[in-house]
Amino acid sequence: MEISVGQPAPSFTLTADDGVVSLDDYRGRRLVLYFYPKDDTPGCANEAIAFRDFIPHFTVAKAAILGVSCDTVNSHAKFRAKFAIPFRLGCDEKGTVAKLYGVKKKKKKKDGKDHPCFERSTFLIDEEGVIRAMWAPVKVAGHAQAVLEALQAL
Repeated sequence: MEISVGQPAPSFTLTADDGVVSLDDYRGRRLVLYFYPKDDTPGCANEAIAFRDFIPHFTVAKAAILGVSCDTVNSHAKFRAKFAIPFRLGCDEKGTVAKLYGVKKKKKKKDGKDHPCFERSTFLIDEEGVIRAMWAPVKVAGHAQAVLEALQAL
């Protein structure tokens, strides 16, 4: 599906490591929705840590953060605990939400096996549920800062 800035964000519901999460949970607030390949890998850990470290700034900008990957609830819970990630992580094991957002799927080698994962992508959604900015593919270095700057410019 093609998705673009200025259109309504596709509605979704996911299982998270702490319950069910949906786009409707964020109505009236801004949302940074980011898709990442795999829990507890160096790039994904660095991305989550960067967003974690900017949480005070995102809070001032009235924005929440939601990370999404193909990983399981158990994997997300361990990842959040290990890196003290204060935001929710959604499980999109079948790639349904990623498909709605046009996020490309790819395979990552781990333990000699292919594992499905997503191309690193981020969507900035406003209080009305409209996509205001998107990044794909994402380079981790400086990304959280770039998202914050886009958010502050709204």
